[in-house]
Amino acid sequence: MLLVYRGAPLRSSLSAQLSSWQPINRRSCATHTAHPSSFRSTERDLLATYCCRRSRKMCGILAVLGCADDTQGKRVRVLELSRRLKHRGPDWSGMHQVGDCYLSHQRLAIIDPASGDQPLYNEDKSIVVTVNGEIYNHEQLRAQLSSHTFRTGSDCEVIAHLYEEHGENFIDMLDGVFSFVLLDTRDNSFIAARDAIGVTPLYIGWGIDGSVWISSEVKGLNDDCEHFEIFPPGHLYSSKQGGFKRWYNPPWFSEVIPSVPYDPLALRKAFEKAVIKRLMTDVPFGVLLSGGLDSSLVAAVTVRHLAGTKAAKRWGTKLHSFCVGLEGSPDLKAAKEVANYLGTMHHEFTFTVQDGIDAIEDVIYHTETYDVTTIRASTPMFLMSRKIKSLGVKMVISGEGSDEIFGGYLYFHKAPNKEELHRETCQKIKALHQYDCLRANKATSAWGLEARVPFLDKEFINEAMSIDPEWKMIRPDLGRIEKWMLRKAFDDEEQPFLPKHILYRQKEQFSDGVGYSWIDGLKAHAESNVTDKMMSNAKFIYPHNTPTTKEAYCYRMIFERFFPQNSAILTVPGGPSVACSTAKAVEWDAQWSGNLDPSGRAALGVHLSAYEQEHLPATIMAGTSKKPRMIEVAAPGVAIES
Repeated sequence: MLLVYRGAPLRSSLSAQLSSWQPINRRSCATHTAHPSSFRSTERDLLATYCCRRSRKMCGILAVLGCADDTQGKRVRVLELSRRLKHRGPDWSGMHQVGDCYLSHQRLAIIDPASGDQPLYNEDKSIVVTVNGEIYNHEQLRAQLSSHTFRTGSDCEVIAHLYEEHGENFIDMLDGVFSFVLLDTRDNSFIAARDAIGVTPLYIGWGIDGSVWISSEVKGLNDDCEHFEIFPPGHLYSSKQGGFKRWYNPPWFSEVIPSVPYDPLALRKAFEKAVIKRLMTDVPFGVLLSGGLDSSLVAAVTVRHLAGTKAAKRWGTKLHSFCVGLEGSPDLKAAKEVANYLGTMHHEFTFTVQDGIDAIEDVIYHTETYDVTTIRASTPMFLMSRKIKSLGVKMVISGEGSDEIFGGYLYFHKAPNKEELHRETCQKIKALHQYDCLRANKATSAWGLEARVPFLDKEFINEAMSIDPEWKMIRPDLGRIEKWMLRKAFDDEEQPFLPKHILYRQKEQFSDGVGYSWIDGLKAHAESNVTDKMMSNAKFIYPHNTPTTKEAYCYRMIFERFFPQNSAILTVPGGPSVACSTAKAVEWDAQWSGNLDPSGRAALGVHLSAYEQEHLPATIMAGTSKKPRMIEVAAPGVAIES
């Protein structure tokens, strides 16, 4: 996935693009890098004016409600805590106070820092809302609210007016990703809500004085709340009702086995629609391209549909792609090939194992987790995001979510039947907000970069999760590897989206694809910093989610330096896992229980570069005399027929 830029021609091109935008707004010139060279100066001025009227944002919110303290000292404290979220919105900040209720906002601006600020209001300012996210169908919703007068061009302002029309029962009308807090000053009631899957982060806490705290990140409330926890995705919190209500109720949520026949074209169209929807942008953007199936499909669909969008008219039709990896990593090689095939302006970013290790503390502070899987994958993404932002890009499209929906992780090779596979995918989607969504959002937001994830579009998920899961079963005897159903949907002989061997490339987890020595280096680093004696006492030091490896112990020590509160510790998931499985799926293969590692290489007998026998734990070595068996997958360049 992401960025480096290792060639002088690219660097000089980007530098020229940056400098060409400086006359419009020196403070924000770094946000305009896509393809300004194709615009005359008068056209750039028109674009600047247009963009000032239409703001998109991935920001930081903090609300303190009913704190029984409306003094200046309390306001100063809330502002101080809100500044902890400034990395999410480095361009501007806003605060609205009504008595003992405070709504603050850290804004990721598009062009003009003086326009589109939050909080947002209805006509008479009796409804106040602070939002993190974007509403893709805001124009359709505005049309339905013709009797209302809008104060800004923000896509999020529709929330205040929808509340006026429908009360608390409007959340499912929103198509997008969001976390928001809305205060009704007429009766001092409030609601808060989070998007369906939890693409945007949100936490809720309670103060000893009876106050309710809501924040985009733990660091906004962990020092001032008696207790706090994850705000559950797809839920609404109402002060009138005094609790949560789930507003997102799709058919798949009950985990009943679906039976809709597989229609490749319908699946393809649903994904293309999800990608096109996310091309709604007023800023230069790009795609994260690892060279794996998911990111390659995102890039291929974007390239195919970019020319007809408003974004292309503003920023040009040449798509920027970004990839990160250790020197010579599988992802760098594959991504370059895909970029050449698609004709993107490609940027590579390389890092060393030591670069990553040096960044671990920052990564844990920003991602607010001690989960091994998340930290392994977040670190390269964190490093990459900084470089991307330095080039003036504010939004990227990424491929998170596909593996959970289609059973793409390598451990799914051992799914015993379609029923268990379907239930596992449902559980994985429900937990995404604690893993890949958290990583994609926080690792990028650490540098004021927004990541959009089309695979987690509500409509697309409903389409994919309604299909009979028999089509998701991995069947080597029929030529079906992991995510075959998705691959087949884009296997177009007449107008290929991707080369065959990329379309059928084996699943490679991001933390593996950036280079196998990355994980090996992390383990070696932990081995030199955590002693056997420390591990022997781990269950006493960390009784909850006790670290079972030295790497996990190392991350836990760092995490608790930043977030020592018990509430913070409880926000991080735990339990046994192999190759990113749930604890239940570990039971699918008896030997996995002795090799509990989130790396895809732990899927013995599946991954083409699985851990060698000499590296396996003694529990697996016992009674074994052969190397793990490899399951054959389609040879590069060979089409797989149904």
